[in-house]
Amino acid sequence: MQIIENTTEFHIPYKTAIAIGKFDGIHRGHKELFGCLEHAREKGLRTAVFTFYPSPAAFFSGHEVKELTTDEEKRILFEQMGIDYLVEYPFCQETADVAPDVYVKEFLLDKMNGSLIAAGQDVSFGKGGKGDRRLLEKLSEEYGFELVIIDKLKYGEREISSTYVREEILKGNMEKAEQLLGEPFFVSGTVENGKKLGRRLGMPTANLYPSWDKLLPPNGVYFSKVIFKGKTYPAVTNIGSRPTIKDGNRISVETYLLGFEKEIYGENIKVELLHFRRPEQKFDGVEQLRLAVNANISEAKTYFGIQ
Repeated sequence: MQIIENTTEFHIPYKTAIAIGKFDGIHRGHKELFGCLEHAREKGLRTAVFTFYPSPAAFFSGHEVKELTTDEEKRILFEQMGIDYLVEYPFCQETADVAPDVYVKEFLLDKMNGSLIAAGQDVSFGKGGKGDRRLLEKLSEEYGFELVIIDKLKYGEREISSTYVREEILKGNMEKAEQLLGEPFFVSGTVENGKKLGRRLGMPTANLYPSWDKLLPPNGVYFSKVIFKGKTYPAVTNIGSRPTIKDGNRISVETYLLGFEKEIYGENIKVELLHFRRPEQKFDGVEQLRLAVNANISEAKTYFGIQ
């Protein structure tokens, strides 16, 4: 996958099928959108994603915005989907002031060589967010590109959206989030050295320290799965600041892989959060912490059906 970033001067030489959107979390609705690109690939088109960096929400709010999926995680997901081009177009006041029709003509058609554009029903783009599906329909007739508008998917009576996913994650409802996403909510990154308390307790852990912009569920203990080098391992994960050992306020994602004893410092892993077991607690001492962790491991074995 070719990533085009930090520049407004580029041209893709091949005809492309483009998905446009914010893509804050790749939920089931987004996956429908990317499915259109796969069909376009069969027609000989290259596949592309157009998005902004930073996100318009972060730019206009003037403060940090927590994301369901970080930019680095999105890149990995898009590459796994087989996307050929990812355009992270620089977003600034000048970009925000581009008229919607100019946005389509200059960004999507001229620079990206768009032959097909796929978007959701609620797509908005250009100055003031005034570009919408009706304008895309008009411009598709004028410029001759194919347009695919994806209907909203529903879960029960409610439309699936990043806002809906975010609400469920902040409640710790990982099962519901998985239904909306089409896969478990995850945290990924490079395993770092911690205080090695888990090793002293006889339960060595893999520690991730998520970036500031990663949305996380409530602090606590989760049953989870870890994907490492293409293999999946059942696990128990603690998210929080580890108050029993006074580890400051830095939030870690600390995971014990069941039946796994290798050291994986410096390796990249993906932690899928499946079930919220209990809130994070402060224990009176390390021994009480050890007993609680052992109990969580025993419960996790039951959850995963491990004898």
